[in-house]
Amino acid sequence: MKHRERVLTALNHEEADRVPIYIEYTPEAKARLLDHVRKSRSVPLDSDLDSLMGHDLRTFQIGPVTGYHLRDEPEYEDEWGIRWKWVRNTAGSRYTEIAVHPLADLTDPGDIKIPDFTRQERYAKGIELVQTHGREYCIIGSIVCTLFELSWYLRGLTRVMQDMCLNKDFLHAYLDRLLTWAMEAGARLVEIGVDIIYLGDDFGSQTNLLISPEMFREFFKPRYAKLYSRFREINPAIKIAHHSCGCILPIIDDFIEIGLDVLNPVQPLAMDPWEIKKRFGKHLTLWGTVDEQRVLPFGTVEDVANEIKLRLRTVAPGGGFILAPAHNVQADTAIANILTIYETLQAHGSYPIRL
Repeated sequence: MKHRERVLTALNHEEADRVPIYIEYTPEAKARLLDHVRKSRSVPLDSDLDSLMGHDLRTFQIGPVTGYHLRDEPEYEDEWGIRWKWVRNTAGSRYTEIAVHPLADLTDPGDIKIPDFTRQERYAKGIELVQTHGREYCIIGSIVCTLFELSWYLRGLTRVMQDMCLNKDFLHAYLDRLLTWAMEAGARLVEIGVDIIYLGDDFGSQTNLLISPEMFREFFKPRYAKLYSRFREINPAIKIAHHSCGCILPIIDDFIEIGLDVLNPVQPLAMDPWEIKKRFGKHLTLWGTVDEQRVLPFGTVEDVANEIKLRLRTVAPGGGFILAPAHNVQADTAIANILTIYETLQAHGSYPIRL
């Protein structure tokens, strides 16, 4: 099967020739792996990681998420006015964190200046991706940090939480204003021909939701429903994915009700992937499920192989599964552990799954 056919088969909850795979990396982890693979396989220096590792999807990102590693200065400001600073963790990896929330003192949502997402040049790389790879690969158009995360990137998490309780009229107007960027950008990605439109806001902690289900249903569910409806007006066949780390079990039915197709990343130390598959697998394709908190960064090669086999045995049968770690692979992850993901999938990921 071609990569594209393999993914579409999985999205239709059918078994393809093998389980599809698509893994995302931090920039440092990606550079380390790419350097290793290029040297060990003696491949051309311009080879890309997706092709070398046999990934079944290609991704184009637009919006707030592109501000994460935008520039190398110690601090910089993105197009939203969010000020980012570089920090280094105990493992030596670099990350950006928010230094200034520019709308912390906003009183009138009408004063928000939304970046111009009507500019055609913003989508040039996405158009090129569809034209160059769209026949062979499924193409993801990503607008993650869609609404909830963007709201507190701009205003601060404490402020937004207070607004949910004490300033509801303001928050409704605020979110409506922010929604316009995702409506515009997402619609244009669907128009250029992506197969999957990928939204994302983290609503889960390790053990439960960050906000109540009632607050999710009041402030966010109706707005996601508007986005889904708009995208399907343009292309009724579009598949819609949503990323949320942590435990979001109480609102998965809400996402299904408004038409979600793909749930990412199904963080296994927060939600049991097997239970999610049993409860929601008729409706949702699960993309992720591999433990990125303990097994992949700290386990042995054998631990990683057993983790992949567990997901293949419990989540893969019947289709509706794209294998991946439950977050971007981190820079301190052993190359041997990363390669074990691909090797174990190659050895055991063909349908029908027999382990």
